[in-house]
Amino acid sequence: MKKKAVAILSGGLDSLCMGAYLKPKFDLYGITFSYGQRASSEISSAKFVAKVLKLKQHKIIDIGFMKTLYGESNVLTNTKKSLPEKFDYSIVVPIRNGVFLSIATAWAFTLNASLVAYGAHTDDTKYPDCRPAFSRKIESAFNQGEIDGIRLGIRNKVKVWTPFSEGLSKSTLIKNGYEALGDDIFKTWSCYSNTKLHCGKCESCRNRKAGFKKAGIKDKTKYLN
Repeated sequence: MKKKAVAILSGGLDSLCMGAYLKPKFDLYGITFSYGQRASSEISSAKFVAKVLKLKQHKIIDIGFMKTLYGESNVLTNTKKSLPEKFDYSIVVPIRNGVFLSIATAWAFTLNASLVAYGAHTDDTKYPDCRPAFSRKIESAFNQGEIDGIRLGIRNKVKVWTPFSEGLSKSTLIKNGYEALGDDIFKTWSCYSNTKLHCGKCESCRNRKAGFKKAGIKDKTKYLN
C-alpha cells in the first residue's frame, strides 16, 4: 500500500510535474489556495491538474482574506502595480508558502499522510520560502506542534518535501513531467496576469519558456508575446 502525500497545487507547470514525480510512490491528495491572486486562471488550471494526476481528493481553499492583509506589499495580489518582466522583490508574497503549508499540513496530519509537498525547485533560489533551509525548519516546527500525537501513534510524522530538497531543477521536472504526461503539461497556467493566454512577458512566463528550452522540449504553450 502506498503512503499518502498532500501536494500543494497552484495549477502551474511546476506543481503538475512535481505531482507526476511523486505519483508512482504516493497516493496524492491535492490542495489549492485562492488567496486573492490576480491570476485567477490558476484555480481552473488546478482543477485540470487534479484530473490529470487522478488525485484521491482535491480541495480548493478560499483564503481570499489574505489579500487584505498583504495590501500593497506585492504585485501578485495588488492589481494596481505592473508586473515586472524579470525578478523583482515585488513578486515575493510574504510567507505565502508558510501559510499554505500550515493548512496543508493540518490536513496531512488528519489523513495520516507522511509527506507534504510544494513545487519549489533549484531555480527558485531568490524566494526565501522556497529554500530547503525554510522547508526543513517549518517541518520541524509542525512535527513539534503534533509531537504528543506522533508519540502516541495517533499521527504520522510529516516530511515537508520539495524538488529543491532533492536537487531537482525546473528543466528536470519538466522532462519527467513530459515523459509521464505528454502534452498535458502545456495546459498548465504559469502567468502572473489574468489574460486568456499567457502574456509571455512576465517573470513567470519567461521562466516557463526558459525551462522548456533548457529541457530540450518544444514549448507548445500559446503566448500573447
